[in-house]
Amino acid sequence: MDMKHNLKISIIILGMFLLTQLIGLFIINFYIQDGNNLPYGFDQRDLNEQNSVSFLASMISSFVIAVFLILILTKLKSVIFMRTWFFVVVCLALGLTLNAIFSLIKIPMAGILALAVGTIFSYFKVFKRNIIFHNVTELLIYPGIAAVFANILNIFTLVFLILAIAVYDVWAVWHSGIMQKMAKYQIETVGIFSGFFIPYASKKIKEKIRFLKQKYKNKNIPGKIIKKNKIKVNLAILGWGDIVFPIISAGVILKSWGLIPALIVVLFSFIALLYLFLFAKKKKFYPAMLYLSAGIFLGILSGWLIKTFISG
Repeated sequence: MDMKHNLKISIIILGMFLLTQLIGLFIINFYIQDGNNLPYGFDQRDLNEQNSVSFLASMISSFVIAVFLILILTKLKSVIFMRTWFFVVVCLALGLTLNAIFSLIKIPMAGILALAVGTIFSYFKVFKRNIIFHNVTELLIYPGIAAVFANILNIFTLVFLILAIAVYDVWAVWHSGIMQKMAKYQIETVGIFSGFFIPYASKKIKEKIRFLKQKYKNKNIPGKIIKKNKIKVNLAILGWGDIVFPIISAGVILKSWGLIPALIVVLFSFIALLYLFLFAKKKKFYPAMLYLSAGIFLGILSGWLIKTFISG
């Protein structure tokens, strides 16, 4: 089968996706318990149904504004602003995840310590870039973000959110190309990427890279040499939205119906991503949320049927 990425890389990405979903459920389960409020002013547990709909509308509007802001910053090449923005978001997201972990193991002043550790991790992630560290921290960032939204949304608002994001993803990837442009700008100019990011190459290319590294030891390999040797590194990426929205979905179901239906949503999301990885073509871009949203909705339906069967 002609997969988009080789088997090893596909297994790594799929494994990280599944692990992040499970970590996300663990963190969300902590915050939905009585007395375990979200820190740093994020707790909105007192929102009623009407406010939840208003919040959804404002969240979608904010998302649209954020996309256009990123596009403007891309045009202006405002690297410093984007790195600072990314740094702050990562700090808070890591703080939310680590606060839950530290609280569970009874570490004093968990919220303060979590934010301090999150700040250190965020600094190394943004300014001292390393592929392994980048992907490890990604496992902890999205559970924290998802906990905020799972705390506020209900099943009704969740369905509209996922539909809106899926439509946007189709437009951004297949029609406008905005998603590809933003990803390219983040990676090549800003030096950061929101999501899983794994570069890989064939054995032949790896041998060329190893030879050039030895030849230009402690020096940057000139661009013309890289071009002359036809060194091309493939990238396996999975954007932040493709990771966090399935977690939010499973988290809302966890809050509403319990653990088994939530795990079913995770399972169907994983199957949807697996299908995409198996049948996607090389050098083509796909709106992953189109496939993931189908998996999420099938998971919600299956979870509801099982819940109804068990309770009935």
